[in-house]
Amino acid sequence: MLPSSPANPQLPAETLTVMGAGLVGCLLALYLARHGHSVEVFERRPDIRGEAKVEARSINLALSDRGWRALEGVGIAEEVREVAIAMRGRMMHGVDGQLTFQKYGQDGQAIYSVSRAGLNRRMLDLVEQQPGIRVQFEQHCQRVDLRRSQLEMRDETTGQTRTQPYQRLFGSDGAYSAVRGAMQRTDRFNYSQQYLDYGYKELSIAAGPDGSWPIEKHALHIWPRGQYMMIALPNLDGSFNCTLFFPYEGANSFAALQTPAQVRTFFAEHFADALPLMPDLETEFFANPTSSLVTVRCFPWSYNDDVLLLGDASHAIVPFYGQGMNSGFEDCAVLAELLEEHGSDWTNIMRRFEAMRKPNTDAMADLAVYNFYEMRDRVADPRFLLQKKIEGKLAAQYPAQWQPLYSQVTFSQLPYAEALANGQAQEQVMQRLMPHIQSEADYERPEVQALVAAEMARRS
Repeated sequence: MLPSSPANPQLPAETLTVMGAGLVGCLLALYLARHGHSVEVFERRPDIRGEAKVEARSINLALSDRGWRALEGVGIAEEVREVAIAMRGRMMHGVDGQLTFQKYGQDGQAIYSVSRAGLNRRMLDLVEQQPGIRVQFEQHCQRVDLRRSQLEMRDETTGQTRTQPYQRLFGSDGAYSAVRGAMQRTDRFNYSQQYLDYGYKELSIAAGPDGSWPIEKHALHIWPRGQYMMIALPNLDGSFNCTLFFPYEGANSFAALQTPAQVRTFFAEHFADALPLMPDLETEFFANPTSSLVTVRCFPWSYNDDVLLLGDASHAIVPFYGQGMNSGFEDCAVLAELLEEHGSDWTNIMRRFEAMRKPNTDAMADLAVYNFYEMRDRVADPRFLLQKKIEGKLAAQYPAQWQPLYSQVTFSQLPYAEALANGQAQEQVMQRLMPHIQSEADYERPEVQALVAAEMARRS
């Protein structure tokens, strides 16, 4: 059983409905239960802890400080650490096989690789240990009647449909949310979705002998190749989940690779050091789906005081900053803080929640797209790598005035919008400094130090 928390005395207990038993839905249910509510959770898929395969493998997730803080808020961080692997930096794989390690943040800082399915299984176990939460699987929400506060649900095991009333409904049912779909048909609801011209395909690097890791365990591996890239994150069993981010069309694209021989030839040319570690490459390439990369923005996130969107349902982003899960978890923590502050005033809670979170999740969406182009195009550029080293020196010399953008996003609780604004201002500083720096040693030159001191004085 999870640690208990006395319900807010101003907050009368209700039966709350959560749509979606994914990562955000599970964490949300735990927070709501800790505030004294009964929680009904409906999930369209079968229970992923069963023997039947429910879904294809998905991108491993990178759990960082915001996510850990949200997990700590319901006392489950230590249970999650059991299924996480620390990644202390990026390991860049050149076309010639040369390796370059780029450390994340300061010494001791890391992001953590977790399997989406593995983490979801662990969180479902924790949810079911919590009194007051009931999860029902294979429940397909076919319609949300916002005016009557009713759901039309279909039980996929029996084929029967029923009308299910709700007191308050939380949509944490992903980028293609049924709850948001109903809200999109209301007056003055703003919605957009934008797709990259790239898709992604899941592949794998096999574990070494006796479950050993064939490449560095504590790193996020990247094969940057200009117009495309592959990444790999470690699993507990010694294997790595790989993701190929690739154009849909063009000379080097999913459309161009139509036979096993073409796939093997392409990997031999562009990912030569990975190829010997991928014994099931051709099988996986054609068996695993090609998935799209979408950014979803919408507003408002609430309807009256009885429906609220969280996570990907309100702000789906592409995965290139590793913040999709973390921002969804942060949604849950922020909502819990508002529950503590405002008691049963759901109207105020929901309005404040969406006003606080919307600017930050919009900023994170922009950062995620930006980081795609940085990871794909710039991480192998010597000038970019030099700039990163100089930024590290600035952070060491002026820790109160300079923190790299990645660290602000990943290793702090600073609102995303503030991190983005700070990052843009710092990039302008670097554009003024870098023409005077041709090597790492140039940073110590008196004239460069004078420029640095002037920039820092301007930022004070």
